[in-house]
Amino acid sequence: MTSEPKAPEFLLELLEAKSPSGAEQQSQAVYDKYVKPVADVYKKDTIGNRIGILNPENDTSVLFAGHLDELGLQINYVDENGFLYFNTLGGHDRIVISGRRVLIQTRNGIVKGVTGKRAVHLMDAKDREKVPQIHEMWIDIAAEDKEEALSRVQIGDVATYDHEFEFLHGTVATARAFDNKGGSYIVGEALRRLSKEKADLQAKVISVANAQEEVGVRGAMISAFNAAPTFAVAVDVGHATDHPDCDKRKFGEFKLGSGPIITRGPNINPIVYQKLIDAAEANDIPYQLEGDPRPTGTDARAIQVAGPGVATGLISLPLRYMHTPSEVIDLQDAEYCIQLLCAFAKGLKDGENGNW
Repeated sequence: MTSEPKAPEFLLELLEAKSPSGAEQQSQAVYDKYVKPVADVYKKDTIGNRIGILNPENDTSVLFAGHLDELGLQINYVDENGFLYFNTLGGHDRIVISGRRVLIQTRNGIVKGVTGKRAVHLMDAKDREKVPQIHEMWIDIAAEDKEEALSRVQIGDVATYDHEFEFLHGTVATARAFDNKGGSYIVGEALRRLSKEKADLQAKVISVANAQEEVGVRGAMISAFNAAPTFAVAVDVGHATDHPDCDKRKFGEFKLGSGPIITRGPNINPIVYQKLIDAAEANDIPYQLEGDPRPTGTDARAIQVAGPGVATGLISLPLRYMHTPSEVIDLQDAEYCIQLLCAFAKGLKDGENGNW
């Protein structure tokens, strides 16, 4: 009889944390719990980043970056009947917002609600073809009127979908916000493992859980500037294209369970790229290759041009259905990513740099 798979507690607690951009407190607390005890130096900053450092006196340094924030909704208006209207935090697909259970973070705790829209029975044929605009959707918290609603929520409160972690089959699982709780888990767990091998490291290792990636890679701008590392590897999710309605001629071929996606292109330093490939092959870690001709849609684009410039790489955790309430990954890929970061860090030599 096959035993049920188990997810790491660190990852599970990050996934349970509700942390839309600008309201990352719950994820910060999880990172504090798991990373701070093993770091030689542990810092936080004004934008909400969390920074763990090993071997702070070493000259050659590597920054591992994953972001803590997730998509969310923010209340911006309450009508006379007590229905809440909202703006989006991050890049939502409007077609998936309606009919969702949501959890609103308020000063008095969680308020539960449902995103509403006019029922299909009440639409004519033309209406049924339209995707509602954000201002045409609302959150229903079963309030009697505006006064009661505002006694329970405030303008500016944030909400997340009420979709939690669950295994689908084997090590494949679904959850809200694998983007990018997966990445912040990977860089934090890599530091935890490397903390047991500090004597074998010639590099300073900095693992950063960045804030506000979903609204413009803002945390990465600050953390990379302040750290001024020699090398960096950003860790985010990447599009798994092994599902229907995904033209591989446009998007490439990437599969769950086939290892980290290693990116090539102008955003990527060729020395870092080759070191990632060499580390993967030397340690029998499967990997996939992506070509991206533009600055990537990740923290890597900010890190590369921070301060005097940083030799930057990018690995991505393959993920289906990005920016929906039910994202899907294979947890084995997360493990491969951790192994790759650890091997990369252990392969760095004192005095190396990314100049080419």
